[in-house]
Amino acid sequence: MARVLVIDDEEGYRSAMRRALELDGHDVSVAPEGASGIAMLKPQPPDVVICDLFMPGLEGLTAIRMIRRDFPELPIIAVSGAVPLMTADMLRAAATFGAAKTLRKPFDEVALLAAVREVLGGF
Repeated sequence: MARVLVIDDEEGYRSAMRRALELDGHDVSVAPEGASGIAMLKPQPPDVVICDLFMPGLEGLTAIRMIRRDFPELPIIAVSGAVPLMTADMLRAAATFGAAKTLRKPFDEVALLAAVREVLGGF
């Protein structure tokens, strides 16, 4: 299947996404924040990146802009679960900055797997 990089500062979400994606046959790497996620892209870019928007250090919108600049064809799924009104605005901004798909936390594994399949063209 696909190589997926999950960038999320919340351990529970990282673990849940990893588990769901691996059970679906994907090879999953995880990073706890934006800078380490960006560093993981250089040696072997994944097929898709799932990136949280609100993280300490290098936050998600900046990470998305950097990924888009260096890897223009790499599909990105932006996720967020902060304050509801702020989340809607940030998810719209993420789409403007290049996220192919957005998901609002909490989401279930069906929505996650559907989003991954969608951005990969049914991969």
